[in-house]
Amino acid sequence: MVQRLVEKTRPAVQLPADARSKGERTRDRILDIAQDAIIHKGFAATSIEELVEAAGITKSGFFYHFRDKNDLARQLFERFMDEDNAILDTLTARARTLSEDPLQSLLIFLNLYAETMDDMPELHPGCLVAAITYQEQMFDREVRAMNRESILGLRARFREWLAEIERTHAPRIATDFDALADQLTTVVEGSIVLSKALADQRLMGRQMRLFRDHVKLIFGA
Repeated sequence: MVQRLVEKTRPAVQLPADARSKGERTRDRILDIAQDAIIHKGFAATSIEELVEAAGITKSGFFYHFRDKNDLARQLFERFMDEDNAILDTLTARARTLSEDPLQSLLIFLNLYAETMDDMPELHPGCLVAAITYQEQMFDREVRAMNRESILGLRARFREWLAEIERTHAPRIATDFDALADQLTTVVEGSIVLSKALADQRLMGRQMRLFRDHVKLIFGA
């Protein structure tokens, strides 16, 4: 999902970058370089040697932080999902604060999400979930399982919200709510691909607003 934590979704309290240890800063730099490389050219085409060179460290320095390349992938994916969930948690908290009604709060959430996409300074670089899915044979079983669980976790997050809405707002049309929850992830992942293919930075926000309209039609909002 959204990878850049724009100002409006930043936590109220943040540690300055220099509060991290030298080792933590080195690890984060390696992860940043690896994420960019994996998204742009794939996991198989990303070598430990190029990461070491780009990070300005020795090979032993790399293995101090990561057991092997798959351990790098595991730590990278954990960080990616932590950041993604932090953004979703922040947007959810804001939406819930603005309305106690579950339907209205979801609609607010979707609008905030669209605004977050609009505010990205450049085209979305790509999604690690998609990169792992398309190249799953290159990753070990644990990384593939983490990827699957992350997608199911997103389904559960939004399915729970939809169930809450259903208790107070009867849908106007019969709806598979698991599929509707999955559709949100589909909209995000699909719009990343389309925005890159068409070089259209505003496409992601427009697609999210169309999904919001779809939810409104289902519940007659």
